[in-house]
Amino acid sequence: MHKTLTITLVLTLLITAEISHADDWPQWRGINRDGNWNESGLIDQFESDEIKLKWRIPIGPGYSGPTVSDGRVFVTYRIAEPQQERVMCVSEKTGEELWSYTYPCEYRIGYTAGPRASVTVENNKAYALGAMGHLHCFDVDSGKVLWNRDLNTDYKIKMPIWGIAGSPIIHEDTIVLQIGGSDVCVIGLDKYTGKSQWGALKERACYAAPVLVNQGGVPVVVCWTGDSVSGVDPKSGKVFWNHQFPPSRMPIGVATPVISGNDLFVTSFYDGSLLLRLGKDKPAIEKVWQQTGLTERETRGIHSIISTPVFDDGYIYGVDSYGELRCLDAKNGERVWEDQTATPRARWSTIHFVKNFDRYWMFNERGELIIGKLSPDGFEEISRAKLIEPTRDQLNQRNGVCWAHPAFANKHVFARNDKELVCASLAK
Repeated sequence: MHKTLTITLVLTLLITAEISHADDWPQWRGINRDGNWNESGLIDQFESDEIKLKWRIPIGPGYSGPTVSDGRVFVTYRIAEPQQERVMCVSEKTGEELWSYTYPCEYRIGYTAGPRASVTVENNKAYALGAMGHLHCFDVDSGKVLWNRDLNTDYKIKMPIWGIAGSPIIHEDTIVLQIGGSDVCVIGLDKYTGKSQWGALKERACYAAPVLVNQGGVPVVVCWTGDSVSGVDPKSGKVFWNHQFPPSRMPIGVATPVISGNDLFVTSFYDGSLLLRLGKDKPAIEKVWQQTGLTERETRGIHSIISTPVFDDGYIYGVDSYGELRCLDAKNGERVWEDQTATPRARWSTIHFVKNFDRYWMFNERGELIIGKLSPDGFEEISRAKLIEPTRDQLNQRNGVCWAHPAFANKHVFARNDKELVCASLAK
């Protein structure tokens, strides 16, 4: 009897431990919006040069990465004729459509493949932001629209050339978005009703998603706009601090600001890298260094366009303007090494990095998933396999690309191109 109880207890603990290590991917770049995937029991290398899919379903084109929450996968895409955007929710296990919602949306932007922002899911609600500023809040079970806003009309958006891209972030009762209105760039809305709470920063918009930090016990939303990097109170819209970072040519920031400890890093295609130091005791900022190249080809630091870099143990790893995977010393921005094997050399060539303990899952624009390690000594490729084919709507050059960020959840990867959404197991 005692032996049976012991075995039962051990099995229960093992099952509980396994469940506790299962992570959803409910918003842009994961649970904490930091590109970390804290899940164990994953494969060490691929069995072949092509990853076996669990399921695949047809969708339309778009740049928005999928998100995963409570057994559901959310994705958005565009329908060209007639011009519409669609939000779709499918089963995480099978890919079966659970619900979808389609609304008219005429594009007046460049790069018309589809929506940019990932759906943000919280407490049985899903928030979807379209490329022209349509914001919808859905009940995740039924797909019922709980509220919606046409932010382009309401805020008279000075529409960025590539549309609205930054995925919404939620703090307590407020949803924060970067929209680039005529009077305010960043706004806070009541997440239950969609009613306006505040607006901040009369600046141009860029494409970067906001992130949340804590400074001296104070929550601060870090917003990289088309003109500055700023810290904003998510409750009131008060601007705690503002560092001007005007673009030399045009607002072009896409990569999400990266934070490690008290260091804040942003990177722009034309204007290079900027490291700021966050105040420990209160909301404040100071500039540490800035690294700008002579041209988009003549660079020493990281001039990223789409790919968000990673900050790891005093070093920054990211993709430069033409696909060069680089390591920078965070102390001074000096380059430590460069590697050109992870993604082909091409203008805007991209890798999406997701850290998993001592290694990284790296999804490049050719649709390849790479298991690798990054250190000051260099890039170590462990294994590589094709996950999904590049398609042309996102970029018609070089036989198409895969620019949408995949989701990593519950020992699976979920990726999309302009034709399909796929799911593959990464479990041992």
